[in-house]
Parts: sequence; structure tokens; C-alpha cells
Amino acid sequence: MPHDTPLIATIVSGIGLAFVFGAIANRFRIPPLVGYLVAGVLVGPYTPGFVADQTLAPELAEMGVILLMFGVGLHFSLKDLMSVRAIAVPGAVVQIAVATAMGAGLAWFMGWSIGAQLVFGLALSVASTVVLLRALQDRRLVQSERGRIAVGWLIVEDLAMVLALVLLPALAGVLGTSNAVASDPLAARFGLGLWGVLGLTLLKIAAFIAFMLIVGRRVIPWILHYIAHTGSRELFRLAVLAIALGVAFGAAKLFGVSLALGAFFAGMILSESELSHRAAEETLPLRDAFAVLFFVSVGMLFDPSSLLRDPLPVLATLFIIVIGKSAAAFLIVKAFGHPVGTALTISASLAQIGEFSFILAELGAGLNLLPSQARDLILAGAILSILFNPLAFAAVGWLKSQLERRAGVAPDQKPAPKPKEEEAEKPLVPTSLTGHTILIGYGRVGSLVGQALKDSNASFLVIEDADKIVAVLRDAGIETIVGNAASPEILKAANLAGARCLIVAIPNAFEAGQVVQQAKAANATLTIVARAHSDAEVTHLTELGADMVIMGEREIARGIIEKVVTGERKPDTVVVAATPA
Repeated sequence: MPHDTPLIATIVSGIGLAFVFGAIANRFRIPPLVGYLVAGVLVGPYTPGFVADQTLAPELAEMGVILLMFGVGLHFSLKDLMSVRAIAVPGAVVQIAVATAMGAGLAWFMGWSIGAQLVFGLALSVASTVVLLRALQDRRLVQSERGRIAVGWLIVEDLAMVLALVLLPALAGVLGTSNAVASDPLAARFGLGLWGVLGLTLLKIAAFIAFMLIVGRRVIPWILHYIAHTGSRELFRLAVLAIALGVAFGAAKLFGVSLALGAFFAGMILSESELSHRAAEETLPLRDAFAVLFFVSVGMLFDPSSLLRDPLPVLATLFIIVIGKSAAAFLIVKAFGHPVGTALTISASLAQIGEFSFILAELGAGLNLLPSQARDLILAGAILSILFNPLAFAAVGWLKSQLERRAGVAPDQKPAPKPKEEEAEKPLVPTSLTGHTILIGYGRVGSLVGQALKDSNASFLVIEDADKIVAVLRDAGIETIVGNAASPEILKAANLAGARCLIVAIPNAFEAGQVVQQAKAANATLTIVARAHSDAEVTHLTELGADMVIMGEREIARGIIEKVVTGERKPDTVVVAATPA
């Protein structure tokens, strides 16, 4: 067996270091993406020690791009976009144009080509969806009006970047590289000029889209439903991956469009299927693994010495990302009549760049449009802006009060009522309950438990972070604390020390474990009941302090046995153990 295994060495070193530095970043409440990039820097050619294979890393990165774009398409929501289209579509388009112009201006000042100016500006104009969603979730804003606008804004940005990824190769000839036409066999054969190449590219895209809408829309869901009926989880997972990779590869080979566009459309077509949620769950581990390798491979391209060699360009790049495009977004949102709080939240959401910026940088370098210095500036700007993004959100409250004070009303005037979206973030009010039950999560399981507690007139409160569910709970008169139950502040507000029982009804064992551990440390006498899906989760939660862990599969089996063997258990009966005195 050969001992020279560059592929294994590259994967092991990349994933191993990404895990270490991702965990360190998470410990300091920094997005793990920063840790993955640092891991790539350490195995890259610009730092001492082990250097990963420079030819294999880009191919692994391409796999990461395919699966990242497949995930973007899988979670693409036209409904979410249409609900905020009045501001998200024009706002995102104008903001992209402004940020691209600022980035292109900096590139022009540094003497780069027109192609480099365009690619560099586009890379600085698009924010990271991963970082944005994490920030909104931490602040309980995903389901709020401003959260929906931010997500819709990012959807428009993503669509614009998909279009850019498709058109850049066709435009590369006029933007600064001479081999763009030659890269397309048809264009080279018929001697097409710029407009001919552009027209041919749009024709190929139209043909691919038509094929996907006419054929793919019927064949892909049929394949998934057929495999789902076989009952084989392994085959279903394999079918989803085969569709994602096969459509991407076929799109590139048969229609001449990018792998990214093919993967995006495969995910978008798949999202219309009833099995889309299951498809997303089954492919998530592999998508995450290759996404990590993508970020590691991007980090390998970064030369850390550029921070010392080009400090002023790095600061200028960071200024455009954090201040320039955020200010543009603020003015755009205000121009549409939205309040200061919403405008500041959107601005903070966009004050960073991420995965699409890396993909554009890779494409620009591959087309010989971007110099290595531009790529270093994009990577430095991404790492620094992601690090500073929590500070941008922290500054929202202070800036809001300052701006409102400067635009304050006269003493004899009554202040205008606050719009609903300004009330999205309410101060955390601790409960006055004692001897009560704390119910965490009000989904399919939690809602049944909560209804039983309510019917028995038990004293209880609910911790929930989904705005729609929170609204239902409050309409029903149930005391609710809004937020992530794993947050120490949220648990403190629920009065763990004075509670009698804690019921953890959320399905995520990792998050549930954090809750159980904190609760037991705050109140050693607290009775804790949790749920699990496997024996390993039962052991995990029990070791952290749960008094009782109920595994769904066992309860289903018990219900079936009681019904079949004894005939005593009635259908649709919900059994909730009384909390101990």
C-alpha cells in the first residue's frame, strides 16, 4: 500500500485543524468560519510547517462550492423574498451597485485592470448568509420584520452573485484576459465577439433553465419519492447527493454553464418536493464537511504577511465592507420609510463578507482577472469583518438612541408611536413565578406537554425563540420568555433557583445538554425531564444531570405494546407525569 497519500493528508490536516480552531473560535463566541480560514492559513504555503497539496485543495474546494450552492438552492424561499420584495429587491440591487463602485474605486486607485475592479467590487458587496443567520438567531430577530428584510436582502444578493458567476467567464475577454473566448469551443470555432459570447452564454443558461423546469421538475421529485418508498435511508441520502453532483456536472458539460448554477438549480428544484426537509437533513453532514474544506482551501490562498505589507489597502477594504456599504444600506432603508432601528439592523447585518466573496475570488483568480494582492485583501476583509460583526450589532442600540436624540421632537410635541418592527427586541423581564415548571420548546412535543400542564392548572412558563409560536403563546395567556434556552441570561430570567421542574422538549441533544448542565448547576434539587432520539443521547443527557430522559422510539413501542397486548391504551392519549412536590 503506498505511503504517499496527499489526498488523505490534505483532508485530515484540513478537517483536523478546522475542528481545533473552529472550536476555539466558538469558545470565544466567534463564528467557526473564522477558525476554518485560520486552519487553511496554517496548512498553506505562506506559513511554516506542513503544506497541504496545492493541486488537490482547489478540487476539494470545488466540491465544497457545489454543495454550498446546492444548500443555498435547497433553502431558497421565493415566499420569503416576495413578502419583503418592495424593499429587499431594489435595496439589495442599489447596495450591490454602490459597494461594487466603492470596491472598484479602490482597485482603480491601486492600478488594477477593469476586470479586477469589477470582481473585487462584487466580492465586497455581498454578505455571508451563514454569519447573518447566526447573528439574527442570537438576537431573536429571524422571524421579526427586520429579520425578514435582512434575509430577503441576502436572497437577492445571492441571486445576483449566481448571475455574476455565470456571466463572468463570458465577459472575461473584454475584462482583462485573452483566453475567455477560447475557453468556449463554440465561441472559438465561430469566432464570436463579446456580444456573441454573451448571447451564447445567455442562450445556454436559458436552455438549462428550460430543461430543469420541464424535465428536472418532474424527474427529480419522482426519483426521490421512488427511493423514499424503498425505505432505505442510505439510498435516499445517496440519491440526493447524486442529484446534486450529477446536475452540477451535467450542467457544466452539456450546457456549458457553471457548476455553481447547476447545483443551485438542483437544490431549488428539490426544494419544491415534499421531501425537501428530509433531503436537507440527510445531506447536511457531507455539505458541512466539504464546506469546511472549501473554507480551509480559501485560507490556504491567504498570505498573512499582507496585513503588514499592505496595511492601508487592508484598512480601506475593511472600511468599505463595514462602513461604506452599511451606510449605503442605512440610507436606502430609511429612504423607503422604515424606522432607524430597522435601518441599523440591516446595516449591521451587511457589515461583513463571506462565502460568495471567496467563490468570486476563486473564479476571478482562475480567469486571470484578480491579482494575488486582491485575493489577499478580500480574505483579510472577510476575516476581520466577521470578527467585528458582533461589535456592529452591539453598536446598534447606542447609535439608535443617538440618532433619535438628534432627530428628537420638540417638547410640546408628542412622540410618534413606535412601529411594530421597532418593538421586535423587548427587554428581558425575569419571571415572578416560584415553585413552577419551566418548559423549553413549544413544538410538536412541547405544545402537547404545555397543553396538559395548562389543563391541570399547573404553574409554568415557556422558553421559546420562534416569534410565531411566541405570539400564539401570548394570545393564550401563557407566560413566555423569548430567547435561546442555552443562554445563561434566559435561564436566569426563568428563575431556575426557585423552579420545581424543568422539561426540555427541544429535539437538539447538544443544545439540550447545555441547558441541563446549566440548570443542574443553578439548582441541584431541580427535577429535569428531557427527550432524546438515541441511547447515546440518553446517556449524554443523563450524565449531565437529567433525572429522566424519554426516548421517543421507546415510548412509541410501549404504546404499541400496551394497545396490542393489553388493549388498555387509547389512541391519541397524551400522558404527562405530574411534577414532584
